[in-house]
Amino acid sequence: MPQVIDYYVSLNSPWTYLGHDRFVALARKHGKRIHIEPVDFAPIFAATGGLPLPKRSPQRQAYRLQELERWRTFLNLPLVLQPANWPGQELAAAGMIYAARERGDDAVALAGAVLHANWVDEKNIGDDTTLDELAAALGMDGEALRAAAAAADYPRIREAASQRAIERGVFGAPSYLYGESLYWGQDRLDFLERELRAEGNG
Repeated sequence: MPQVIDYYVSLNSPWTYLGHDRFVALARKHGKRIHIEPVDFAPIFAATGGLPLPKRSPQRQAYRLQELERWRTFLNLPLVLQPANWPGQELAAAGMIYAARERGDDAVALAGAVLHANWVDEKNIGDDTTLDELAAALGMDGEALRAAAAAADYPRIREAASQRAIERGVFGAPSYLYGESLYWGQDRLDFLERELRAEGNG
């Protein structure tokens, strides 16, 4: 049985934020390791028929806000529906998460901190000072992480990771890929748990 769940995230996605802590708890409960990939959803949308939010119809944009409010209430989580600094520039934060993952730091926790900063604290996730503070709170060196990402040519790595995501069937955020099973959206975590529970009983 697979021991890893691949976790494809957008740091600008409120749905990724809403599911993040529940997903981490679920993976921990079932003894699965999380492999996080902060991919670029612009080429993923282009290849799979998705549209970035500004290009969606007014009806879809309005419904998205209704759904976010419903999920915020249902999950009892803080969430600013239209944060001041959204959408943030993801590249530096994504690079730091990648570098943390490669160094064996808690990249998933760093992603959670970035998501919370974006969707609760309304911070600018493209600001190096903000990112350094988030990393420091987790015992990480933000400047060193950015340097490691730069040394590895992270933009190229991210481009390749995004292409692999497309090849594996990913088309939206968040996506959880366990073996051959793809689950799109935080509202599908129950189905992922059912698979893990059934596997454990097998």
